[in-house]
Amino acid sequence: MAKAYEGNEIRGLASLHGLTPVVPPKRNRKKPWEYDRELYKRRNEVERYFRRLKAFRRVFTRYDKLDIMYSSFVVFAMIHETLRE
Repeated sequence: MAKAYEGNEIRGLASLHGLTPVVPPKRNRKKPWEYDRELYKRRNEVERYFRRLKAFRRVFTRYDKLDIMYSSFVVFAMIHETLRE
């Protein structure tokens, strides 16, 4: 979650589904809450990984009609990115 989605409604919905929101409160929040700062920093790594996967045009535009073909190419792209590092 990003700071734009830090409202009470969204946090409550995430908690209702068994998720733990790790989003910092906005600065102007009257009652800020504690959050896991280290876990929030790792969010950037996940976003960068998805950006690299979207560099594969076939993943980004989803040309494949079958889910199995799309998911297999996503796995291929993940393997390619992992080996590239």
